[in-house]
Amino acid sequence: MLTDIQIASTAELKPITQIAESIGITADELEQYGRYKAKVITDAKVLKTNAKGRLVLVTAINPTPAGEGKTTVSIGLAQGLCKIGKNAVLALREPSLGPVFGIKGGAAGGGYSQVLPMEDINLHFTGDLHAITGANNLLCALLDNHIQHGNALGIDPRRVLIKRCLDMNDRALRNIIVGLGQKVDGVPRQDGFTITVASEVMAILCLSDDLQDLKARLGRILVAYTYDNKPVFAEELSAAGAMAVLLKDAINPNLVQTIENTPAIIHGGPFANIAHGCNSVRATRLALSVGEYAVTEAGFGSDLGAEKFFDIKCRLAGLKPDCAILVATVRALKYNGDGELSSGIVNLRVHTENLKKFGVPVIVAINRFHTDTDEELDFIKDYCAKLGVKAVTAEIFAKGGEGGIDLANAVAEVCEQGQSRFKPLYELDGPIKDKLSTIATEIYRADGVDYTKAAEKAIADIEQLGFGNLPVCVAKTQYSLSDEPSKLGKPENFRITVRELRLSAGAGFIVALTGDIMTLPGLPKIPAANVIDIDSNGNITGLF
Repeated sequence: MLTDIQIASTAELKPITQIAESIGITADELEQYGRYKAKVITDAKVLKTNAKGRLVLVTAINPTPAGEGKTTVSIGLAQGLCKIGKNAVLALREPSLGPVFGIKGGAAGGGYSQVLPMEDINLHFTGDLHAITGANNLLCALLDNHIQHGNALGIDPRRVLIKRCLDMNDRALRNIIVGLGQKVDGVPRQDGFTITVASEVMAILCLSDDLQDLKARLGRILVAYTYDNKPVFAEELSAAGAMAVLLKDAINPNLVQTIENTPAIIHGGPFANIAHGCNSVRATRLALSVGEYAVTEAGFGSDLGAEKFFDIKCRLAGLKPDCAILVATVRALKYNGDGELSSGIVNLRVHTENLKKFGVPVIVAINRFHTDTDEELDFIKDYCAKLGVKAVTAEIFAKGGEGGIDLANAVAEVCEQGQSRFKPLYELDGPIKDKLSTIATEIYRADGVDYTKAAEKAIADIEQLGFGNLPVCVAKTQYSLSDEPSKLGKPENFRITVRELRLSAGAGFIVALTGDIMTLPGLPKIPAANVIDIDSNGNITGLF
């Protein structure tokens, strides 16, 4: 059996200028990074064209640690739509080096449903994540430099909120002390790192309309409090301009192609368990303006990625999704049922019910593995039929677009019927606790929400600053509807514990951390990095 990277190496890629031309983008509107990848420049007409396509979201049930193939299904669906004569364009997130070298491996799809060149996309790509890392860390350096040189703003070093970041899993950097050494080495204080994809700068890049909006949002980042309890924002450190300069190219969407030459716009990469989990607004709007169908995905299960896609991204960007695809696998359903498909399938029911609460039609895509039996697939389809939801088997890993034709036909039928009546789950003008309660009870099916003293104080501070009317981004484990990873399936009789809240004023939402979720993951005992290698000819192995 061929590996993903071996399959990718056999693909016949078209020059990126040809891919661009197929969707109405001229060569002059591209900034090329070699032959097969490019950025769509800021002045491109398509970035200023009104969106006209149909928006399809791909989400999933609660996954196994290996994931359930949302990206692969997204790619296969777009290829399948093209097979049935539709003009489909992908809008996906960029992979983070953390998972690539950690537990999940790459995030460029798999089998015969991949985006290419997969090595570049999974590694440094066009440098967007490095630019975000640099902009974030510039802000941190400017803050420490301000404290070092007289601290005119009166920043309390014990109340610095902004953290440095890096695009790698590294638990040793979660909690550190900076400024040790001589007087010229800075003011000692407690600090720490987050992973780049969880930084507010990443969220800002993904939610900004254009460069000026980006700069304004960067200036609104809350970085610290003063000794007399006043907030300090990035604009007070004169940081936004220089940060925007570092991001001037990163804000432009990246154009690549699938293994079947379907256009793919890959831009932005926030995690859904610790961030808002969606690709950039600019990329989605671009896909909608050049494609009849725009296929996008939101990270992890629908309790995380889809909820944030609907309540944060769609609300803030004015997007109206036409259909939601819920990816399920026999493997994940058994995982959620202690090895029994009949027990774990209740997890699928919860996710379908949750998606319907947003007024969006739902189709279940069964991502077929070679170990699945016909009896197991029929069981899932029969169960979905009783829920009033269509379930379609997708064999996109093994067959590419050909294996996604049935799913594509189902999506086209639903979208063309115009059944979507999209609406967010909650209103913005309510108290922060009311929003969290709605998410916890309606989506997670919790009995309620408990708050630590630190969380209670943070809520009071945020509302006092006048930011209580923002949407909420919950950081929670992806493995369970609850905030405890071990509670699989459909947990009963539990409450969600919010231990901390952080204001992301620039991004435009409030982050609520629950359970033991970490904003800088660690590597597993045997990381994927241990099997990744390169030979003397530059051929990479072990990347999947």
